[in-house]
Amino acid sequence: MPVESILRGRNTDVGGLPVTRVLPQAKRRSVGPFVFVDHMGPATLQPDHSLDVRPHPHIGLATVTYLFDGAIVHRDSTGCVQRIEPGDVNWMTAGRGIVHSERTPDDLRGIASAVHGVQTWVALPLESEDAEPSFIHCPARDLPVVRRPGATVRVIAGHAFGQRSPVPVLSETLYCALEMEPQAALEIGPEHAESALLVASGHVTIDGQPAQPGDLVILAGASTVVAAAPAQLMLLGGAPLGERFLYWNFVASSRERIEAAKQQWTAYATPAGSTQFPQVPGETEFIPLPAR
Repeated sequence: MPVESILRGRNTDVGGLPVTRVLPQAKRRSVGPFVFVDHMGPATLQPDHSLDVRPHPHIGLATVTYLFDGAIVHRDSTGCVQRIEPGDVNWMTAGRGIVHSERTPDDLRGIASAVHGVQTWVALPLESEDAEPSFIHCPARDLPVVRRPGATVRVIAGHAFGQRSPVPVLSETLYCALEMEPQAALEIGPEHAESALLVASGHVTIDGQPAQPGDLVILAGASTVVAAAPAQLMLLGGAPLGERFLYWNFVASSRERIEAAKQQWTAYATPAGSTQFPQVPGETEFIPLPAR
């Protein structure tokens, strides 16, 4: 069966890091619970430039950071400070509201450093939209690894290939990192309602159709991936959660929730502060609500 479609992302910039935004698009708003996918890099940050994503808010989602190269320090309003390195998983559940920053670690500032990874947003089920904010770090050594001829699959979240990640999820989720050697072929089963492959590096064919870095390939069912060269891919999907509204960093099941969050973030900079969004310990900066 041919693939359903191939989405090509648009280039943008986040905190000085070049990224390719592949989801959402007009043609596709979500894949399973995933409502946002950014492919970060690959890029080399020069000695006079660091990644500095200032504190900003989220509601109604879980952010998931996964790196192939480099390191990032996460800080959030729960008081968590966590360095993430290749193969680790940072899973932050915003729930009713959280604030966080992402920056280059101090030991990598002033030198050239590589960054390559993927950041995704997973929508929360309706009953979890007002959940308590939380953060979970899972080191690479704790994630299940499935080996196939010429291919390695790391199960980041949810379940796949007969394995389940220890990262807790709130809905049916598929999220894996794939590494493939040249000419390796990998069969992907149809166990999830929706699924897609993001090509992070290398060139592959998926059910006979060529795909290049930055492509998000929406699968139509069981699929076969063949690598023409060494390749890194992300397999994502799961059960869809229904319509979600997105504005800036906010995800919600209603426009009213979005509007309330906008008002609360505007209040963040006032002396009274915000009742929804606490301060991030150790941070004094923040990103203002965009005008549009």
